[in-house]
Order: sequence, then structure tokens, then C-alpha cells
Amino acid sequence: MTGFLFVSSFVGLLALVPLRKIMIIDYKLQYPSGTATANLINGFHAHKGEHEPRVEVHGFVKYLFISFLWSFFQWFYSGGKQSGFPQLPTFGFKAWENSFYFDFSMTYIGAGMICSHLVNLSLLLGAVLSWGVMWPLIGDMKGTWFPSSLQESSMKSLNGYKVFISIALILGDGLYNFFKTLFFITRSIHDRLKEKDLSSCPDNETQALADVQRNEVFIREGFPVWLALFGYTLFSIISIIVIPIMFPELKWYYVVVAYMLAPSLSFCNAYGAGLTDMNMAYNYGKVALFMLAALSGENTGVVAGLVGCGLIKSIVSISSDLMHDFKTGHLTLTSPRSMLLSQAIGTAIGCVVAPLTFFLFYSVFDVGNPDGEYKAPYALIYRNMAILGVQGFSALPQHCLQLCYAFFGFAVMTNLVRDTCPKKIGKWVPLPMAMAVPFLVGAYFAIDMCVGSLVVFVLHRLNSQKAGLMVPAVASGLICGDGLWILPSSILALAKHKPPIS
Repeated sequence: MTGFLFVSSFVGLLALVPLRKIMIIDYKLQYPSGTATANLINGFHAHKGEHEPRVEVHGFVKYLFISFLWSFFQWFYSGGKQSGFPQLPTFGFKAWENSFYFDFSMTYIGAGMICSHLVNLSLLLGAVLSWGVMWPLIGDMKGTWFPSSLQESSMKSLNGYKVFISIALILGDGLYNFFKTLFFITRSIHDRLKEKDLSSCPDNETQALADVQRNEVFIREGFPVWLALFGYTLFSIISIIVIPIMFPELKWYYVVVAYMLAPSLSFCNAYGAGLTDMNMAYNYGKVALFMLAALSGENTGVVAGLVGCGLIKSIVSISSDLMHDFKTGHLTLTSPRSMLLSQAIGTAIGCVVAPLTFFLFYSVFDVGNPDGEYKAPYALIYRNMAILGVQGFSALPQHCLQLCYAFFGFAVMTNLVRDTCPKKIGKWVPLPMAMAVPFLVGAYFAIDMCVGSLVVFVLHRLNSQKAGLMVPAVASGLICGDGLWILPSSILALAKHKPPIS
């Protein structure tokens, strides 16, 4: 895993380095996340409002400590199977059986505070539609739609409907946004080319002095184009040799094609992210997954599709993230050379730390168990996408294909309604991508997220100005405190120390 990360991640760092000036200075793409990060950094160094950063830091530390203590307290009561605070039948036993309960997770509450109300309500709608209506009704068709002798976890049983209907929602939403983004990218580039033909670029004299200074630093502290091209070629050759050795199912010529297409795909994704702040790397990965799974055949298609998906997704995603960071560096007068070097160091550390963290989780917790705490839903989704690419529709249980068509169409129509209706109506249209997650995971985490949304709503009602300042800090503290407890709990689990109370 570490070797695969090393040979695939660094290619993404170098794919768009020669185009950084075009993306940041010539096209003036906003990259909202990168801009927001720069504004936060610049705010910490501003002369006025110095009291606000201290208040944010104090709130973050306070709620990190509270969240850590709460996770520590909950650990004492999780000594048996299906025990502890997350298993309390908050809304009754019948609701608990269908995953409708509050599991007291500070991580999900914090995430709900950060996410918009629309995302959280879409999650809740998906939970009610799936676990409240569809799965009980389909479960009653046992013996008619699927054999009663099959376990519920079988892909030919109820679990098949959960997985493939959620895939249909994700694909419908993803493909719609993919083609919409391509359309806007094409139109925007065409408009910019027309503007360039009609009028010359403004001189530095007509630009704000701050912009001139930023542009000078961004261009002066550059990175040689020849070195970026040489590095990309070198890492590509290494990957073409090493990856087929690691995964013989993925032929070397597929890797060659992937690296030939990667720069153009990375440009499209980075351009779209600059306009919309949406990283569509997972959609590019899905396209590669289906194509490679179908081309490789039944014997090797699943592995080839998954590896190729990871390869494309890694390159395209890292390139887009780097452009966000270049935008932050441009607005904070940070050397692009330093940004790229820091990214390379961080990437190298991540190539070692990420697999170790995964195997720590994998050895301590029941990762991937549909009934466990760490379900890893997207692992199951992507694997079954590869199976679908290899086997076709024969992998689906009875009537599942018709339901997939319906939900795929629902995802497309929902997006069309949001984009064509007036803004006051479109802002309430649910998000299919968010609705799809509870279909497989369960309703409990959607309830946690909505609790976070409720907290934000109440805080804004009480004091909107203070809430705007404190909500991100409090949410981050809740998430980090809960996450910090994972390390000592993992150590306790490895040392065979079990919680004392069930």
C-alpha cells in the first residue's frame, strides 16, 4: 500500500505545475476553499480584530477537551456486543431495529455543524426513504423477490438493493454534475479566449497594488517547467513498471493510457474546482473503474477496475488540491516553491502514515462489517461497481434494475429542478449524493448530523454574529476531540483491556 501511494501520489503533484500561472493569474479562478483559507490566515495577522482569533482558539480547545472526555466516558459502557450509548433505543425498539437512534457521536454532530442545513436534511430524507420505507417493504418480499434462504448481507438479498440503489443515486448525481461542469468549463474557456482576442490584458497600472505584488511573488518564486515535466515523466515511468508488478491484473498499457490522459483530466477537474469548489475526482475515477473492469474481463476486471480507479482518482484529486493551495499561497504572498515542497513532504509522510493508520484501525476495529461501527460503505460501493462493470446486470437481484433506473432518473431530475427553478425554490431541493449515503450506512448518523444542524440554528437565533465566529471552532473541537480518543482506545484494545460495563 505504501509503495502504491508513493508511485501514484507524486505524479499528481507535478501534473499541473506548468499551468499554475494560467489557472491562478490569467483565468483568475477563485478556488473558494483556498480563498477562505487565505482569508483566515490573513485575518490572524491583521491589526484589527485581534480579539477574535483568541476567542476562536479558546472555543476550539474547550470543546476538544469536552469531546475527548465524553468519548472517554462512553468507552466505559461499551463492554459487550451491541452495548453502550450508541445502542440506546432513543426513539423506541422498532426504530432502533431500523437504525433510527441517536448514537451520541461528537464527530457527526461537529460535521453536521459544518455542513449546510440542506446537506443534513437531505441525509435525513434519504434515511427516512430507505430505512423507514423501502427496506422494510422490500424485506417483506423475502421469498418472492429473493430467496428466503439467503443471508441479508448477500448481494442477491436485501443488501443488494441497498448497495445498487445507492450506486444509482451516486452515479446519477455524479454524472449530471460531471457533464454540467464540463459544459461550464468549455463555455468559460471559450469566453476567455474571445475576450483575449478582443481586448488586451490590463496593464499592472490598472490593477490593484496588492494584486500586482501577489502576482510578482507568485511568478518570481516559481518552479522550472522543465523540472516539472521531467519529474512527471520519471514518476510515470516508475509507475508503469511498478504498478503492473504489484497488481498483475492491471496491464502496463492501461497505466500508460492513464498517465497520458491524466494531465487533461486534472486540468478539467482543477478548472471546475476553481469555478465551483467541487472536486469531481471520484467521478473521473468511476469512469475509469467501469471502463477497465469491462475491458479486463471477468477474471481480472474487479481488481483492474479498482486499481485504475484509485490511480486516476489520486492524480486528479491531488492536482486539484494543489491548485487550492497555490491559490492560498498567492493570496498570502507565500512562495509557490515552498508550497510545492511542503506538499511533497506532506505527501511522503502521508504515504507512510496513511497505511499505518489504516492497519491500526483494521487490526483493532471491525472495519467493513455492515453491522459494525466502521462500515466503510464506499469500499463496498466501489467493489460492487467493479462487479457490475464485469458481470453486467446479472449481478442484480430481482426488480433491482428497475429501481436503479428510477433512482438514477430521480437524481438527474432533482438536479435539473435545482438548476432551472428560481433560487428560492431550488435551494430547498434535496441533494441526491447526500441522500444516497444513509441508504447503505443507516439512519443514525443522519440524525447526529441533523442535531448538529439544530445546534447551529439555535446559536444563530440567540446571537448570529457570535455564532458565525464560534460555530467552525466548536465543530472542529468536537471532531478533533472525538478523533483523539481513537488513539488511546486503540492502544487499550491492542493491550486486551476491555470496557468494564455492558
